[in-house]
Order: sequence, then C-alpha cells, then structure tokens
Amino acid sequence: MKIIVLYHPRSDHSRTVEDFARDFSTQMAHDLELVSLESRDGAAMATMYDIVRYPAIVALDNSGGVMKIWEGPVMPLMNELAYYTQS
Repeated sequence: MKIIVLYHPRSDHSRTVEDFARDFSTQMAHDLELVSLESRDGAAMATMYDIVRYPAIVALDNSGGVMKIWEGPVMPLMNELAYYTQS
C-alpha cells in the first residue's frame, strides 16, 4: 500500500506537511510520498482524484485503487494513516 501527500511546496502549509512526513517516517517506519501540486504529475493526480483542498493525503492499495482521501489543512492522526500502510 502507498500513501501520497499532495501539497504546494511553496505555501504556508509546506512546513507542516514536511515535518509530518518526517515524523511519520521516524515513528511508523514507513515513508510518505510527497508530490508537488506544481508538478505535472501532482496536478494530474489532483484532477484524477478530484481533490480541491490542500494538503491532501491519498491512501492507495497495491493495485492503485483509492482506499481513503483526506483533504484540507488538518492532518489525520499518524495511527490512522499507519493502518493504510499495512498490507
């Protein structure tokens, strides 16, 4: 399973997202994939998953299907995200 974080690296929430990803990696021993919305891939993902509020976190299963999406400035609990990293 994979967790992708879509965010704007040059915004007021970038520090929060990057700190959250670093702490998640340290505490849960699983990396989050940070994707810039300013990149072609990031913009395409936001359109594909119909994401309109940022930062957004997308949990995908092994076949690429969406399991859960969180949108907006409030980050989910690390334990809640950790559930989606188990295969």
